Amino acid sequence: MPSPGVAAVDRALTILAAFEGEPTPLSLADLARRTGLYKSTLLRLMTSLQEFGYLVQLADGRYHLGPTPFRLGAVYQRVNNLHDQVMPVLRQLVAAGTESASFHVRHDAKQRLCVFRVDSQHSTLDRVEAGMLLPLDRGAAGKVILAFDGEMGDTFGEIRKNCIATSFGERDPDCAGLACPVFGPNGKLAGALSLSGPKPRFTKENIRAMSSLLLTAATRLTRSLGGSSELLEKMSTSAPVEGHSREMSRRVGK
Repeated sequence: MPSPGVAAVDRALTILAAFEGEPTPLSLADLARRTGLYKSTLLRLMTSLQEFGYLVQLADGRYHLGPTPFRLGAVYQRVNNLHDQVMPVLRQLVAAGTESASFHVRHDAKQRLCVFRVDSQHSTLDRVEAGMLLPLDRGAAGKVILAFDGEMGDTFGEIRKNCIATSFGERDPDCAGLACPVFGPNGKLAGALSLSGPKPRFTKENIRAMSSLLLTAATRLTRSLGGSSELLEKMSTSAPVEGHSREMSRRVGK
């Protein structure tokens, strides 16, 4: 569907979006292929993007994001208190011995955005970083977002009932994950809190322990964001915690 905005601005933003999820610089041919724009059009628009620091051209002729998006991201973090609310919760989860902790929100109809991430203390990790776009239809966090955004189906109904989603090798065959919802004011979904890592470490015992920790953390975060935590509290108190994991759950709930 055509955008109601300014065509040149739409094209410029399309160029910037081509760099999402791409850690290496892109050539002019790469950008033409990714955006569907003619090279002559790209060159005109990229002159302006370079002038304002959104893009830089490297010595080999390829292009990458410039410093301006980083500065704008820093401003966003300063004015958005979500960072100050979420990051301590992620750090506490990891300190309690969980897998890597992340916070995801819906990006569009097909993708979710990993907004915040704290790596676990384990030597091997899954390949997820803050700022990455990931599929909504694969992975525990994506399932939670779909379930609490009203997606129909038995699987999503079960997630809404239990407030926990699991994933085993859906996005990455070697990784697994757990996720639960975090609510904001008026009962709206604020995002999905998730734990992810190598699949072999997701044993039944670890899943039980981490589910309890995750629900406790989501309850605390929901309260701090002004949401109702009643459903999460109910599931948190009913989730079994065994052995040393009981002490870890107490620490996360502080």
